[in-house]
Amino acid sequence: MQFNTLNDIDFNSKVVLVRVDFNVPIDKKGNISDDRRIREALPTINYLIKHKAVAVLMSHLGRPDGKVVEELRMDKVAERLSKLLKKHVIKLDDCIGADVEDDVNELQAGEVCLLENLRFHPEEEANDPGFAQGLASFSDIYVNDAFGTMHRAHASVSGVPQYLPSCAGFLVQKELEMLDKARKPKKPFLVLLSGAKADKIDLIKAMVPKADNLFLGGVLGNIALQAKGIPVGKSTTDQEAVKIAKQFVSSKKIILPEDALAANKIDEKAKTKIVPIAQIPKNWIIVDIGPKTIKKLQGIIKKSKTIFWAGPPGIFEIKKFSKGTKAAARAMAKSKAIKIVGGGDSADAIAKFKLEKRFTHISTGGGASIAYVEGKELPGIKALIESKRRFG
Repeated sequence: MQFNTLNDIDFNSKVVLVRVDFNVPIDKKGNISDDRRIREALPTINYLIKHKAVAVLMSHLGRPDGKVVEELRMDKVAERLSKLLKKHVIKLDDCIGADVEDDVNELQAGEVCLLENLRFHPEEEANDPGFAQGLASFSDIYVNDAFGTMHRAHASVSGVPQYLPSCAGFLVQKELEMLDKARKPKKPFLVLLSGAKADKIDLIKAMVPKADNLFLGGVLGNIALQAKGIPVGKSTTDQEAVKIAKQFVSSKKIILPEDALAANKIDEKAKTKIVPIAQIPKNWIIVDIGPKTIKKLQGIIKKSKTIFWAGPPGIFEIKKFSKGTKAAARAMAKSKAIKIVGGGDSADAIAKFKLEKRFTHISTGGGASIAYVEGKELPGIKALIESKRRFG
């Protein structure tokens, strides 16, 4: 590989700074509602413990915008990690400074500590060199196992590797190896892009030459329909993205909804009806794909050998709007194809329908997986490559 992995480095008695992605969902009671991202980091952490390193973990949680937010402290994360590791995890009250350095220096080989929320400091997202040096100052080696942040040029991602010998953790390795199956797919290759945002428009452009079939639903479907001159009622759209969509919407590879579930509002009590896609009532909203579209999509899924899915085609969080997403997920689960899921809402839908074990890979990073499959250079990977050149 162009960068080092865990197997390339001797960790014995070394202080190892590990960037993990413990940005887990927190419910209204302040409890962790899904610990998958913590569990995915366990192989790397256990490897470091086994090889007698001092493991110093760092992560962000939520969006505190450079300020201390009590509800976003890492204490609950440390508690959950302790239970999963079956080993006490020491939680520190900051992530840089003399006190942190003193605390880390007292740790023994095989011990684990978790630093406070990185984003309590605005310098983290600003990729401030001084902040990166501060993070690196008490460590011997840096490990990036936070795939979900690899597309961010932040201090803990792309800054620290400039000052320490660095490598990728097991999760990052696994993510890249699995996502490469979508970069170099077995044919026929189906790409399903949907969701509530227009931020995948560049991915569509990148996938048109690679995919055999490219299904667009959700907001992306609305955008493509508008680009073809088909009205979408009051459905969410993006006029700048519509201009871009006109460049590729005529491709025969693009598959758009033929019918839809329309609603007069986004609510469990909303009035709904199935209508042909060109007949969405003026003041109504597209909330899911219709039965004709579901049947067509199921047929394409069945014939595909590789599937990349990013974004649910309906507002699946509301039960009466979830039929299309559930049908697509179940069809993929039954398929013998390589099934790669780009994290985010798609992963949430799969978890809701209890289908996780039926997919080849579910990424821990929505934005990072999309950027990587799209072919963009990820700052986190670039930093690891440059660190290998610098330190060997």
